[in-house]
Amino acid sequence: MKIVTRGLMVLVLPLLMATAACAQQYTDGKEYLSLKTPQPTSTGDRIEVVELFWYGCPHCYRLDPLLETWTKTLPEDVEFIRMPAVLGPSWELYGKAFYTAELLGVTDKVHPALLEAIHKDKKKLSNVNDLKELFVAQGVSAEDFDNTFNSFAVNVKLNHAKQMTKRYAITGVPTIIINGKYSTSGSQAGSNENIIKVMDYLIVQERSAATGMP
Repeated sequence: MKIVTRGLMVLVLPLLMATAACAQQYTDGKEYLSLKTPQPTSTGDRIEVVELFWYGCPHCYRLDPLLETWTKTLPEDVEFIRMPAVLGPSWELYGKAFYTAELLGVTDKVHPALLEAIHKDKKKLSNVNDLKELFVAQGVSAEDFDNTFNSFAVNVKLNHAKQMTKRYAITGVPTIIINGKYSTSGSQAGSNENIIKVMDYLIVQERSAATGMP
């Protein structure tokens, strides 16, 4: 009986989320904004949801556990992507840290560790050596960190993040971009909890637009 119940929940939960999102109506220019220039997505037929964040941002830190919970129930037609925002040269260090973790396959360990170290433990992590120590504490060798952090691949990813930060025309973080067309944030949605609701609402709108069904 428990197995059947769990199976039904997997099938029904996305429908319940869609119903809840449709029940609440949100307004362009208020809880979210249409991008003046829609941007291409990288997820094929899936609806792309991009979080632009910065490790030094306390609002990003508080939003992260909500996003972690949200991603555990994503429908198959939605893909979530984290992207470090680069709003200035001082943001590049943490951007490189994120992509270093991604290329080394340790994002699941390093991403929360970075947020906790900065916001809970009040560590500055203001230079490469500070970051290396954190990576090593998470099981990454110093050599692998050095080779990856200074790699061409990381710089390519960082430059892409710089370009997309400009193209999305964001002014702060965290900002969520839905399918290259819409943006929302805490200041627009009203709270981190409402960010999730607006995201779900816009996902439903994009799904309806793609299928031609309400």
